[in-house]
Amino acid sequence: MELEIKLKEQGKISRLTNETFKFDLRLKDGFFAANYFLKSREIVNQFAPNHIVTMQWFQRTDDAMVCGIDESIALIHTFGVDPASLKIEALNDGDLINANEPVLKVTGKYENFGFLESMIDGILARRSSVATNVHRVVRELNGKDIFSMADRQDEYNTQIGDGYASYVAGIRKVSTDAQGLWWGGHGVGTMPHALIQVCGGDILKASDIYHKTYPNEQVTALIDYNNDVITDSLKLAKHLGKTLRAVRVDTSKSLIDHYFDDKDTSGFDPHGVCKELIFALRKALDDNGFNYVKIIVSSSFTAEKIKEWVKLNVPVDTYGVGTAFVNNMTVGFTGDLVMLDGRNEAKEGRKNIKSDRLKEVEFPILKQN
Repeated sequence: MELEIKLKEQGKISRLTNETFKFDLRLKDGFFAANYFLKSREIVNQFAPNHIVTMQWFQRTDDAMVCGIDESIALIHTFGVDPASLKIEALNDGDLINANEPVLKVTGKYENFGFLESMIDGILARRSSVATNVHRVVRELNGKDIFSMADRQDEYNTQIGDGYASYVAGIRKVSTDAQGLWWGGHGVGTMPHALIQVCGGDILKASDIYHKTYPNEQVTALIDYNNDVITDSLKLAKHLGKTLRAVRVDTSKSLIDHYFDDKDTSGFDPHGVCKELIFALRKALDDNGFNYVKIIVSSSFTAEKIKEWVKLNVPVDTYGVGTAFVNNMTVGFTGDLVMLDGRNEAKEGRKNIKSDRLKEVEFPILKQN
């Protein structure tokens, strides 16, 4: 079921239901649960039932963005026992958090929800890591455009949840429909290197047949196939005119563009998509009357590199980022039992952390399957 997500005030997102998260039904039988949690549930059921515990989840990273809260709550309401009896207190997806701050607390009978602990750890860790990575990139953009190319950086089943976490952190352009499933987005894109290769390396032919196939779209062309970005960009701009919307530079870090063949590069690193190449590309386009052609860059961009480029006013219109979003687990969550039958009870070094930010989640918000 497609769900329309409405942004609340201050950028917060409305609670999602388990109609959104199409859970694997094997979760009910503990297929994805750590085995010792399943054993503990069986033991408690037989020998120590009906104790009321509080479990809280926290992490150890400052300046993080939490995500996976709604998914975790939906998981509990879908597979927990008597979920209406549980008290759930939580932050919102997209809230900024610091180390040791609780983001989720669940109070109720251990045997009713405890076996879900490690799955909630994983949901919060993955979603929050992606959201944090994206947030740290987005805040450095200073208004520049960005799109997520993260689909190719991990196993395909991660795309849906990662796409949602990216959306929470500010991404609105993604490369696959899967990345937009939970928030109603769709994949966008134009031309891969493969299309140019099929055309024998002829960027003009590749662009022509693209435009013939999609005549209502302007062309955004990958321009590094021949590792001669400026020559090919000018050639393409002269060929397509206003039909050319943008060129995307995706030069491998192992290569040096042919623009530098006769130039002194001793004062900088000319490999890959370097700022000197982009400055030269912008100047060449402008000098030849193609100031309307936008420049998109991709390949190995991080928050640190984007921050530097924005500060230096490198003439980039759109950044494409993939690896920095999803191949960097920056946030890891821990679930701890901290209360037993209304009194403090936790392992040494852990305690019930008070928080004025947690808000109780009413059960009717989340529907049962």
